[in-house]
Amino acid sequence: MTSLEDATVVGARILRGPNLYFTRPAAKITLRLPAYLNAESAQLKSLVGEMAVRARDTGRPGSEARRGVVLRVVERAVRLLMREAGVVRVGVRVRPGEVLDEVIVVIALNNAGRAQAVADVIGTLLSDLLGPEPVADAFARAGAHVRAQPPGERVRALRPKVPVVAVTGTNGKTTTTRLIAHLGMTAGRRTGWSSTDGVLVQGEVVEKGDYSGPGGARAVLEAPGVQFGVLETARGGMLWRGLGTAYNDVSVVTNVSADHLGMDGIDTLDQLAEVKAIITKVTKPKGWVVLNGDDPRVWTMRSVASGRPWCFSLDPESPSLREALDAHGRGITVLDGDIAVLHPGASPDRLVSLVDVPMTLSGLSEHNIANALAGAAAGLGAGLPREAVVEGLRTFTPDHRLNPGRMNIYSALLPQGGTATVVLDMAHNEAGLEALLRVGRGLVRPGSQLQLGLGTGGDRTDEILVRLGEMAGLGADRVQIQHKEHYLRGRSMEELERLLREGLSHVGVLPTASWPDEFSGLTGLLTAAHDGDVLALMTHSHWAQLHKWLMGHGATSDNASVIRRKAVVARGEHEAEAEIAALWSLEDDAARIEAAFALQQRFPKDGRVLYELAGAHDSAGREAEALEWYAKASALRLDEPYRHRAQLQQASTLRHLGKLEESLAILDRLAADYPDNSAVVLFRALTLHDLGRDAEALRAAATQLVETSAEPDVQRYLNSLTRFTSAIDQ
Repeated sequence: MTSLEDATVVGARILRGPNLYFTRPAAKITLRLPAYLNAESAQLKSLVGEMAVRARDTGRPGSEARRGVVLRVVERAVRLLMREAGVVRVGVRVRPGEVLDEVIVVIALNNAGRAQAVADVIGTLLSDLLGPEPVADAFARAGAHVRAQPPGERVRALRPKVPVVAVTGTNGKTTTTRLIAHLGMTAGRRTGWSSTDGVLVQGEVVEKGDYSGPGGARAVLEAPGVQFGVLETARGGMLWRGLGTAYNDVSVVTNVSADHLGMDGIDTLDQLAEVKAIITKVTKPKGWVVLNGDDPRVWTMRSVASGRPWCFSLDPESPSLREALDAHGRGITVLDGDIAVLHPGASPDRLVSLVDVPMTLSGLSEHNIANALAGAAAGLGAGLPREAVVEGLRTFTPDHRLNPGRMNIYSALLPQGGTATVVLDMAHNEAGLEALLRVGRGLVRPGSQLQLGLGTGGDRTDEILVRLGEMAGLGADRVQIQHKEHYLRGRSMEELERLLREGLSHVGVLPTASWPDEFSGLTGLLTAAHDGDVLALMTHSHWAQLHKWLMGHGATSDNASVIRRKAVVARGEHEAEAEIAALWSLEDDAARIEAAFALQQRFPKDGRVLYELAGAHDSAGREAEALEWYAKASALRLDEPYRHRAQLQQASTLRHLGKLEESLAILDRLAADYPDNSAVVLFRALTLHDLGRDAEALRAAATQLVETSAEPDVQRYLNSLTRFTSAIDQ
């Protein structure tokens, strides 16, 4: 005998649109079946025979083999139930749940009432099948119950009447959604879009909150006058409620990486990719499926996609691009620094140079280059004019206005004086942190540091949290932990911090501070920073507060030209590097000084330009004027190696002018700061000689030669030369 506990319904929901199981609405019922998993083999074998279930062996009780048989029994039971209820053809899918005795059964149904009726009776039916009464009687009774219930509400996914682009992926989907919406508005279409930030129409917030599910899709497409819809589509909505639309014109999948694994039965990257692929299965046959050709799991989705393939790849030689073109699809990539569209049998269509696309952050942000490629392909695939797509790429800026919370870059005043670069980004997983560290490092000028505010939500596995700590320790110069009190999701701050610290310790790093929230983390980083440092914060719940505080305390939001300047400086160059090089190619002294003055007019408070102006005067024999410019350059921000070179040249000029004590004072300081710099030692020796201190000059020069020379004979006589050198003038 069995009881109702032998088969229990633990969850039932209506999937109101295309979902993981069907491209139409369905009922999803979650069952716990311990009696089936642990039944005696003879009892289960008898039931399998009566129900005509194909199974050579029922497997050992409690085994995975037994679970496979149970899945087939449940599928057959549902089909027989629906036949008794008068439904001849019905789609049924079953799959394992999160524990061994859990089964998920999904039935393609159009009516909510019938779905509820099945959920009401299926547990009792499965329990009765293990009981003493005839199997046929159990099915007849359950079928009659379902048949007697009213059909109820007809469940239909929304059928858009305007072009729709659906966007999903682990990283980049919000930025890509915003970019595509910007392209639509640039093209003059009244555009609505939904994302984790809310529902917006023409940039105005209609609903605030996480609307990355079907509710957001409906809100966008039912907004008055919308002509173009862009829908961010998150995994949760697809799993719990289904897609918000019956189809789309273009689908975009940015990538698939480890995030939110271990939730809702999605434990592996392959399973996560299966979820993300849902939007590609409902793309119109003449529409476009825009897939990341650099992510194998994403590119594989073309095999199940209903639309035509459009590959985006950072590598112009990627095989995925060739495969897309061979399938009569399209590609988009970067050719010679240009975003270029590839058509089968045609020359590349170069849309725009990367340097003219602000969201790429002067090429620092590889993931935003990929987002730009995906967004441009989606815009063109949705029928937006080429010129509008190009103009949209040129005008979409990754700032607080168009892309809040994603790689927003500021110049912030430090309480102790000077300025730092602050990067706020909603990095929440490994891929996001990698991107944040890459951008942050690309903005660090020579001699400065990258400091990281490390923190994420509690709904990550222990392994991911440890890995985030390892990445932070390897990628940043200093790390502070900052918690997200609204996103602990079942963990404590102490547990999160322990795992992050564990990862940091694996690479020999200790956090310099820990803060209970993002705001404290920001002010803590600013207090610890030095002039020129880059402060990168993984932000989420407090982004708006951090932005408001920064702007209220003298910070400025960096535009594309400022970011480009910072990126150039971080490479040890100047934005006018080519002009500086051209200046020194001039043979005429007067022309060189004139060119240097022209630069100084453009950059009046730029230490590097004043240094070059000083050098131009110095090389022309106008040493007194050169001294003034060297002093002005040193008083401003002047990165190495130009700072010590300016002082070295200043000291040499003072020597030429006979100001030997002033020259020696500078050289003494340089010798203390740069004891292994041979040029400093030699210039100092020359000044000492002019002061009549020849023995001291000889000793300094000889000591430097002995200590730094790798010449074999010097090494052979190293002890003698060291002794003789130290004995000079003694």
